[in-house]
Amino acid sequence: MKHESIDTNDIQLSRHFRLSEFTRSATAIRYGIDNEPDVDSVEALQNLCIHVLEPLRQRFGVIRVTSGYRCPELNNKIGGSPTSQHLRGEAADIHVGSLATARKFFYFIRENVVFDQMLLEMKTGKVHCLHVSYTAERENRGMCRSEYAV
Repeated sequence: MKHESIDTNDIQLSRHFRLSEFTRSATAIRYGIDNEPDVDSVEALQNLCIHVLEPLRQRFGVIRVTSGYRCPELNNKIGGSPTSQHLRGEAADIHVGSLATARKFFYFIRENVVFDQMLLEMKTGKVHCLHVSYTAERENRGMCRSEYAV
């Protein structure tokens, strides 16, 4: 059952994050995919921002989200997991630029915030991004994996 959609005219999710950062996608644009989240997914993104991304932002400055919410069609197009938390607005991939930065973010999150899952993703032997998630639907697991190949 699809939940009610909302107008995504760049809603402020938290002090430093806007909805557009979590819905923009070159793949969606290229294939004409409407990557608009429903109300429940926007609420989940807001929780992710408040509980995980804002503390990271306050500690390290600007955080660039490379992938946030993904509608099922977009998730399928990019080869995402059919159970991905991105589908529910519970996850974001963060650009880290270097392994040193990735490790700083990784350790800060692990030691200072409640989170569900955190994966330091590697592609062709280089750091790709840091995937973090938060859920309000159940207890957050605090699961960590570093150097997870994508």
